[in-house]
Amino acid sequence: MHADRTNRVMLALAGLILLAAGGAGMAASVGAFGAAFSRRTLLANQAGHYIGHHSSWLWYAVAGACLLIALACLRWILALLASTDRPGNITIPGDTNQGTTVLQPAALTDALTREIGAYRGIDAAKGRVIGDSRNPGIVLIVNPEPSADLHALHRRIEAEAIAHARQALGKPSLPIQLDLI
Repeated sequence: MHADRTNRVMLALAGLILLAAGGAGMAASVGAFGAAFSRRTLLANQAGHYIGHHSSWLWYAVAGACLLIALACLRWILALLASTDRPGNITIPGDTNQGTTVLQPAALTDALTREIGAYRGIDAAKGRVIGDSRNPGIVLIVNPEPSADLHALHRRIEAEAIAHARQALGKPSLPIQLDLI
């Protein structure tokens, strides 16, 4: 599972559990579960008595549940640290009799950002290659100067830099996201 999706699912699940616990506590305090229940102390309840009578095996079960939760958290952290949407080296299609051309994603983004950065009216340009190495995509973030003509810059970037990238990779339909901010 992708790290972003894992984050959203786990945080939503934790939020729902905490929301339910908080709502139950608030409902109990105003007497939603009966007036006698709202006046009881936290540890003077059936669950506390049950834990007291079954403590010989119950704490082992609690330790096992905590171990499962810790393993789930470790899986979550590993998904965050190891997951990336950046591809490996990109293979350029061509005649295999003459060898295989491999392009590093950083080389592609460096060339694109240098070309775009040289355009008049550009303050800075950043880029990264995302997706699978067989089907990469490019995200470009371009900071134009405040006085720049955004429409003309957009047209020039599309017609020149993006066209060069698509031609270099041999992928005329290469997905490229251009953000002028």
